[in-house]
Amino acid sequence: MLTTSNMFTPTRRELVLVITLTLVFTLIMQLEFSSNGSDGARGLRFTGRWPFQDSSGVQDDLHPGRTAHAFGQLTLEDADADWKQVLEEEGLLQRLYGTNDVGSISYEGVGRWKEVTMNDSMSKWGNKKAPKTEIVAHSPGWTIFRNLYLLNGTWYIVTENPSEYPLLRLMTSSGAEIWNDEESIRNREPTDKDMKFIFPSEAKRLFGGSASRVEGTTWMANDPPQFLDHYYHFAAELLFGLWRTYSTLDTEIKSDGISRLPSPRRLVFSHSDGEKWRDYSKMNTFLCKTVFPSMSYEFQSEFQDRADAGRVFIYDRVLFADRAAALRGPQFAHTWRTAAEAMSLPGSPYWWSPVRRNLLEFVGVPDSTLHPSDLETPVITYVSRQDWGRRMLIKEDHEKLVKELNNLHDKYGYEVNIVSMDKLTRDEQIRLSARTTIMLGVHGNGLTHLLWMKPTPRATVIEFFFPQGFAHDYEFTSRALGVTHYGFWGSEYFTHPDTPKVAYPEGFQGNEIPIDGKVVADLIHARLSIPVEEVEETKLDRGKEDNGVVLNDEDDDPVMEAIEEAELSNRKF
Repeated sequence: MLTTSNMFTPTRRELVLVITLTLVFTLIMQLEFSSNGSDGARGLRFTGRWPFQDSSGVQDDLHPGRTAHAFGQLTLEDADADWKQVLEEEGLLQRLYGTNDVGSISYEGVGRWKEVTMNDSMSKWGNKKAPKTEIVAHSPGWTIFRNLYLLNGTWYIVTENPSEYPLLRLMTSSGAEIWNDEESIRNREPTDKDMKFIFPSEAKRLFGGSASRVEGTTWMANDPPQFLDHYYHFAAELLFGLWRTYSTLDTEIKSDGISRLPSPRRLVFSHSDGEKWRDYSKMNTFLCKTVFPSMSYEFQSEFQDRADAGRVFIYDRVLFADRAAALRGPQFAHTWRTAAEAMSLPGSPYWWSPVRRNLLEFVGVPDSTLHPSDLETPVITYVSRQDWGRRMLIKEDHEKLVKELNNLHDKYGYEVNIVSMDKLTRDEQIRLSARTTIMLGVHGNGLTHLLWMKPTPRATVIEFFFPQGFAHDYEFTSRALGVTHYGFWGSEYFTHPDTPKVAYPEGFQGNEIPIDGKVVADLIHARLSIPVEEVEETKLDRGKEDNGVVLNDEDDDPVMEAIEEAELSNRKF
């Protein structure tokens, strides 16, 4: 039995020594946990910036004036998920973002939205002024708003200085169909029913002290259904412009597709039902479901439900796309391409790479295809329309072209594919396009797949036109992605900046389009003869060239007639 007399009693010196060692040990452990060394110690670090504040980074105290609706780019780097859970449970992330905020969190390289709760369904300001509407980015037809209000189907911009904002007609329209007669042009002009500026005092009277909150990023397509059910118009115009505008929020997107941008929460078609955006090949829905798997969809009936609620909604962030508004912009005048306006915004040279990456990963392409490179065997893909029945090559010219392409394979070892895209599955079409170095074919919807090509210095699109005919569709799309484009009239060819004027001569839609297969093959070999050692990562122009989008549909006669009338008559947009 242990008695008091034989128990160990530390001396004062020993107590001081134990306490000192304990303090030293504690200090060392704290230093270890705060480091990010390669020795396996757990590290925790917050990095990033708030793009809508000044360049000095995150502002304290808790980001005054920005806690409710700032788009925070915060990266949480931690080797142990337990630490992430502790931070969330302790409310640290909530304090960093504000109690009613939508932050973007990237954990171990995976970006996601900070989840909101049922308690976040209302934005309340009580007796204070309603939060002002801010424009984060704008070019005609493409506008990113923060704190945009919707009441009874009308959008409201709350501001004390309406003169500081763009004209309403450069941001929105009535959503009426796009035709070029005087009455249609007048009908497209926006009214106070479509969008309206109001002062904070009027907002207080209309809205009261709160609004139902629609959190996250909303993509609003304020377009008529007229051009939605076509692969080119949807993917290379609307989606192209939406993502180009959204990407201005992350000007550091990498060539491998890594971005800090969270996926948009919803895509709204305010003037179209759920069937009008479905093209015959179902490519439009396939793209959206694969590239943005978490994005939901609202159509005209759902949008009307919000209007009928008689209650004001406040949207955290809205990317507002309006085709008619883009027609009024200066860039559209150069290329007749609405997305040209979005290209004028600041952005990364690799702005499209996250979209391409998500789609290609879904269809199962190898990693080597995801990263731009000219080191692999060149792949030539001729998209043939000879079985389509419209806009085809002269039969003999087609056969000679195929022979010349096969000669390139035999002589230089290039991979050559002669395909009718509609004979392949969607996955096969995209996988082939992703490997393609040179894509060629008659002006038509199949060339839309150039969206998935690798943007390298050798990457080229060769488009065949009926002589004297020209449209900017694929020429603009190619240049916007950093891919070289050549147009052909028989044995003549041209490229930017020496492109002809838009024209649809008789024979443009016909089946007697001439092409000199030998000249095409020689150009292909010249493009593929660029020395590999000179090939570097593609450098784009960040939108400084004249880029844009047109009113062109290839397989719809009524639409085609409207396009030709719009493009060949005096421009009145």
